[in-house]
Amino acid sequence: MKKLTIRDVDLNGKTVIMRVDFNVPIDKDGKVSDDTRITAALPTIKYAVEKKAKVILLSHLGRPKGGPDPKYSLKPVADHLKKISGLNVLFVPHLIGEEVKQAVKNMKPGDVLILENTRFHPGEEKNDLELAKAWAELADIHVNDAFGTAHRAHSSNVGIAMFIPSVAGFLMEKEIEFLNKVTYEPEHPYVVVLGGAKVSDKIGVITNLLNKADKLLIGGAMMFTFFKAKGIPVGSSLVEDDKLELAKEILKQAEQKKVQIILPVDTVIAQKMEAGTESRVVEIKGGIPDGWMGLDIGPQTIRLFGESLKDAKTVVWNGPMGVFEIDDFAKGTKAVAELIAKVNGTTVIGGGDSAAAVAKFGLESAYSHVSTGGGASLEFLEGKELPGITSIADKKK
Repeated sequence: MKKLTIRDVDLNGKTVIMRVDFNVPIDKDGKVSDDTRITAALPTIKYAVEKKAKVILLSHLGRPKGGPDPKYSLKPVADHLKKISGLNVLFVPHLIGEEVKQAVKNMKPGDVLILENTRFHPGEEKNDLELAKAWAELADIHVNDAFGTAHRAHSSNVGIAMFIPSVAGFLMEKEIEFLNKVTYEPEHPYVVVLGGAKVSDKIGVITNLLNKADKLLIGGAMMFTFFKAKGIPVGSSLVEDDKLELAKEILKQAEQKKVQIILPVDTVIAQKMEAGTESRVVEIKGGIPDGWMGLDIGPQTIRLFGESLKDAKTVVWNGPMGVFEIDDFAKGTKAVAELIAKVNGTTVIGGGDSAAAVAKFGLESAYSHVSTGGGASLEFLEGKELPGITSIADKKK
């Protein structure tokens, strides 16, 4: 890896300010209901603690409107981290000012201090350099372990790096390593599986990976935009009518580049998107009747996708195959998750809904890598430079 990591710097007796992604769900009792992102950052935090550093943690939570909002406080997260880590975790309900400076001054090596939600300060999302400087002055080194915000230039990940050296944490290092591999140096055959609701969300990924992939398997609601572009009736399925020409262009480009685009051959349809409603499987070539909508891929498609994945050496999957949150329409997503788990090669799951799906099916450990960033992993796969990675110091040649 070309970026400096936490292993490349001396942390003994130093104060580290670390950007983590603790944007986790909090239930109505004020407890963390899914701590995947917290446990993902633990190796980096514990490494710094073992090296006798003082560790200050910065994270956002939710989308407060540029000011303090008790329901988005990081206090429950601090309590949870303390409980699961066995570390001496302190919390200060401020971001800058005397209370923060005093709390940092009182820290002992090995202590962990969580500051309040970074988005409680209106300057965070504007990459306000005064705010970044105030944070940088608290520490010697900045560690960026928040891949989930790598596509955003904020004060807590990019701004700080202008004042003190920024290095990657273990989680960030793993994300860069695996996403680099599948974006720039994939082993072939390379199969990309795309789902989700909209073609528009995936245009950049499709355009970039058409130059790299051997096959593109398309499921999810985005398939209906392709079907309508091919003149197949789609009933009341979700379609982006303004993207029909684009869908035609993608199919044409794939043909020119000799990339196989494999579309579903059957779909599970229903009249309502709800549990327990009547559903049936129809073949795509006959179209979808009026008043019915496609909500999952069908059994023939699962077999077809299975054949396409059999010999793959690299697989990237981003986006569910259907409305997997409802069990009636989760079979396609679950089957594809299981098929990719059997692939003998590098398997990378994009963040967001795909990561949520593999967690729902208890398959997280079955892949080479499950990304912690939805938007960030998409932009990486598009070949874009992410500001939160660019700002990490490069290794000297």
